[in-house]
Amino acid sequence: MGFISSFLATDISKRKWLSVALTILVAAPLTWWGIYGIGEYGIALFILTPFLIGLLSVVLFGYERIITLRESIKIAFLTLLVFTIGLVVFAIEGLICIAMVAPVALLMTWLGSYFGYELVRKAPKSSSTLSLLLIFAIPSTAYVEKQSAPELSPVVTSIIIDASPEAVWKNVIEFPELDIPTELIFKTGIAYPINARIEGTGVGAVRHCNFTTGSFVEPITVWDEPRLLKFDVIEQPEPMKEISFWDIDAPHLHDYFVSKEGQFKLTELPNGQTKLEGTTWYYHNIKPAFYWQPWSNYIIHQIHERVLNHIKVNSEK
Repeated sequence: MGFISSFLATDISKRKWLSVALTILVAAPLTWWGIYGIGEYGIALFILTPFLIGLLSVVLFGYERIITLRESIKIAFLTLLVFTIGLVVFAIEGLICIAMVAPVALLMTWLGSYFGYELVRKAPKSSSTLSLLLIFAIPSTAYVEKQSAPELSPVVTSIIIDASPEAVWKNVIEFPELDIPTELIFKTGIAYPINARIEGTGVGAVRHCNFTTGSFVEPITVWDEPRLLKFDVIEQPEPMKEISFWDIDAPHLHDYFVSKEGQFKLTELPNGQTKLEGTTWYYHNIKPAFYWQPWSNYIIHQIHERVLNHIKVNSEK
């Protein structure tokens, strides 16, 4: 990194902003390539990239000078802030997705800044080699992640209804307009169900569950009235509308959160009530699964509860 010393300003303020700019000039193309070139949202994007932002900004800022850990953390988070603003300004991502990934991005940036601080303090000659290895590891990891097949996951939500299975069934196969939601999650742009309509009866009928962003098209595969309604999902709308200054059409809005099939199971209870279970089988191509799956499960549960409560109200009338 000998050429860096002649390029970086000796003035601390200028060096700080040059370190930020150089780091973003490296991280931005890697991010764009990962999203639009390789088409992968995963460890490379959400873990390695913020780690690189933390590490590289500190390595550049601390090159051939003594810095404190506090300075390292400040320069790393400043770089992350500028990088995030760039994602919004250039319509790469919306505010909701940025907020969802913020916890892991902040943690990895902090870890990167700590490793960068240790590098410039204990092994400055190795900093350039390790930085380059990390830079090349990002697209390599994204490519490897792209080859792995996602796993199908079920989400089950249930409710007790004071009505017979026959009454509940009528409101399962189709139901009228739902009230405007009051839940905070649905005020952030997450798509939510409006109503459901069905064309035909029995196996082969097609159910349309209409959301704020479009319709789920659901051909019926099991029609066991009034016990079980099962269906495939052959078409689905975007899972959300991003909050942004621009009209964002990010790749993760298409084929990264995929509902494959669903069912409603009705169980008659001894006291004349009905237990109604709604199940969705889905997968998402966003990694790491251990971080994103709880978000997905929570959102699906909220959608289920909205539908099941609506069916309950209409069935008990």
